[in-house]
Amino acid sequence: MGENVTRPEVAEVVARHYAGVLDQARARSSDTYLSVKPTQLGIDLDLGHTVERYRTLAAQAAEIGKLVAIDMEDSSYVDRTLEIYRRLQEEHSNVAVCLQSYLHRTADDLESLLPLNPKIRLVKGAYKEHPSVAYARKRDVDDSFLRLAKRMLDAVGKNRGTQAYFGTHDPRMVEGVIQLSETLGLDRSSFEFQMLYGIQRNLQTRLADTGYRIRVLISYGDAWFPWFMRRLAERPANVFFVLKNLFAA
Repeated sequence: MGENVTRPEVAEVVARHYAGVLDQARARSSDTYLSVKPTQLGIDLDLGHTVERYRTLAAQAAEIGKLVAIDMEDSSYVDRTLEIYRRLQEEHSNVAVCLQSYLHRTADDLESLLPLNPKIRLVKGAYKEHPSVAYARKRDVDDSFLRLAKRMLDAVGKNRGTQAYFGTHDPRMVEGVIQLSETLGLDRSSFEFQMLYGIQRNLQTRLADTGYRIRVLISYGDAWFPWFMRRLAERPANVFFVLKNLFAA
């Protein structure tokens, strides 16, 4: 976990680290993939070199049947992040991108990606944004999440090349996605829920036990705590979320 590197040599070190993670995944035959922030690979410094670092990781991951996900950061990075995804997706089918339901623009971004048969992780979003850019009320963010989920699941049902991953710990959102999938007649293994390690463990287990795909995201490294504290400071709702789920886990 890290972000906003300021020197290209640091971005290269990060890229080599993730290459080493893929080597470990190969050695252990683990069902693991990478989720990497563009700012950690140098997007603030040079877009072209950032694309090349992702391209190298995607090619290495493809050799062992693994996925590389491009994480989404605050709204100022959306256009560049989607450009990275589009450029990589032309060459590699094992690349995914994250979209955030709290941004007003996301419905249009999703529609622009669907013709590519994309792999998309949908989350609510955790950055502080201006109301002109993002929904301020939780109810509106939730409504947007379910609208986007419906569109993604509909695309999954029509095209096997499209894949949907739902990053949420909210039981209401989980149940909403399940209901949408049942209405569309989708198999439980046709999409995936993703949750942070240690958060809503009972829900994770219940989903896995009932046939749903569930993946646990593990944040690690020297920079995980500063990143975590910044997210809490930016959005007070994140504090209540963490406290609530510590007791619900």
